[in-house]
Amino acid sequence: MSNLVIAANDTHAAWQVTLGMGAVVLVVVIILMMLLLSLVKDIQASVANLLETAGIIASQTANIPKLGATPPVLNLIIEEAIIQDGYMNALTDGYTAAGEKV
Repeated sequence: MSNLVIAANDTHAAWQVTLGMGAVVLVVVIILMMLLLSLVKDIQASVANLLETAGIIASQTANIPKLGATPPVLNLIIEEAIIQDGYMNALTDGYTAAGEKV
């Protein structure tokens, strides 16, 4: 009978150790799952912020292809500026300010 009691105590002790280890593993798994959930929420918030920012940037850069039409317009402005400069020179030719010699 003594061997049966020792075997029963050993089995009971083994079950207690196993349940204790299982409880520790369960607690570690719960902590890791909470950490994972927190990280997933942070990633979701970052992605939402990125998508919002991307929309704003896309709306601000939608007109970039129109910049290709800028050089011809600038050439027209330069030509008009040269004409206006000629008019201004014609208006000021022969003009002397007070105290200047011709």
